Amino acid sequence: MTMRPIRRALLSVSDKSGLTEFARALAGAGVQILSTGGTAKTLRDAGLAVTDVSDATGFPEIMDGRVKTLHPKIHGGLLGLRDKHADAMRAQEIEGIDLLVCNLYPFEATIAKSASFDEAIENIDIGGPAMIRSAAKNHEWVTVIVDPEDYALVLSEIANGGVKAETRRKLAQTAFARTAYYDSAVSNWLAGHSGDANPPRRRSFAGLLRQTLRYGENPHQQAAFYVGGEKRPGIATATQLQGKELSYNNIADTDAAYELVAELDRSRPACAIIKHANPCGVALGSSLADAYAKALACDSLSAFGGIIAFNRTLDGAAAEEIARLFTEVIIAPNADADARRILSAKKNLRLLIAGGLPDPNAPGLIFRSVAGGMLVQTRDNVGTERAALKVVTKRKPTDAEISDMLFAASVAKHVKSNAIVYAKDGVTAGIGAGQVSRIDAAKQAAAKAKEASATNGWPEPKTKGSAAASEAFFPFPDGLIVTAEAGATAIIQPGGSVKDDEIIRCADELGLAMVFTGTRHFKH
Repeated sequence: MTMRPIRRALLSVSDKSGLTEFARALAGAGVQILSTGGTAKTLRDAGLAVTDVSDATGFPEIMDGRVKTLHPKIHGGLLGLRDKHADAMRAQEIEGIDLLVCNLYPFEATIAKSASFDEAIENIDIGGPAMIRSAAKNHEWVTVIVDPEDYALVLSEIANGGVKAETRRKLAQTAFARTAYYDSAVSNWLAGHSGDANPPRRRSFAGLLRQTLRYGENPHQQAAFYVGGEKRPGIATATQLQGKELSYNNIADTDAAYELVAELDRSRPACAIIKHANPCGVALGSSLADAYAKALACDSLSAFGGIIAFNRTLDGAAAEEIARLFTEVIIAPNADADARRILSAKKNLRLLIAGGLPDPNAPGLIFRSVAGGMLVQTRDNVGTERAALKVVTKRKPTDAEISDMLFAASVAKHVKSNAIVYAKDGVTAGIGAGQVSRIDAAKQAAAKAKEASATNGWPEPKTKGSAAASEAFFPFPDGLIVTAEAGATAIIQPGGSVKDDEIIRCADELGLAMVFTGTRHFKH
């Protein structure tokens, strides 16, 4: 493989960013330009000489433009090996195409705006991917561009005599990745419209590089952040206003924090503080500053160097409070001018604005790699509704206890299993996360509450008179007894244990109110 000059180019694009300037530079280098439809019109309107593909093939565009480039004179010009197939190309009057610029119909943008089924189908590109694959396969002779950001590189090499072999190979990889990404979007969209409840035989995920990361979970691991699939407000949509480059762990923890805060009551300001993918404090408040102060008090030691998420525009009052503590990342739907000014003094703090809150009830898929494969499941988009609660004890919960149970259950859904969460007055009192037994989770949460009480100078732990939530059933009464000893008066759990009757009797003996939700929320 060697440097290849560009004499003839085919330009057919939906994204016309930088197109006119690029084509003008090609023409200035003596390159003949072929084009189709709207691309050709754009170039002609800019005063550039263009040959229509239909004139080159001798065959008109037909079927509303569905068939225009699917022709031997196009694919022969892209696939022909100039040293081996020269005689065949001459015999069939096929001219070589040295450069293909194609970036496909906007299928992803079409489905993102909730277009009709028929409109989405019409935005599935067929000729474009076929040409891209032909050009990429024959990258020994042909240069292929699918992203406008590669225009400058190719122009610089054309100016120096031709496109280098290593550049053509890199662009070919980018091209095949683009068609794979595109086909993934189409196949996953069709899977959602198939009406078949069974998982598809083949499932693919493709991502667009958002950021090359310094390293992964540890410095010896390589990592990168790719975005793709559904459009969901959060870490993938966020704009970073300031601070150091996000790390792998920052991104994972920020995603966990924002998904949790989006689950909470949106009629009230809410704050979630995350450390190592688990919440260490969550609260509703009268203001963001109030919610932050209450969340911080739950476990101020763990909150050091944590991730903070809010459910509404970050304001100056909350920013003032946050600025007192070392924080890695703040994420919110937006941040006002006062908050931005105050936090700008914290040069290393990453401030992200996501532009909105994700819908906790929206459908979606969760992907997780395992050795030799991938686990795929639908998002846990089932919340806990008051109307679904089943009171199973003799004592019925009060309205205040129900409110605290619902809040605690929303938090527990986002805590690694096994999990126990104590909450009172819309504030977490203690969180037990990721324990190998549920009784250990209950003990850990109670111990955290005692530590918070000592740190804050409270007369007693906030677990006194609290509600406790378990993301899965209690297998034995021992965990329930620990929650009662910690001061909880109401328990919310899914139920479903073979010992449910024994556990209900235990709750009655302890004078607890207990409700079953019927829905488990394991999180691993």
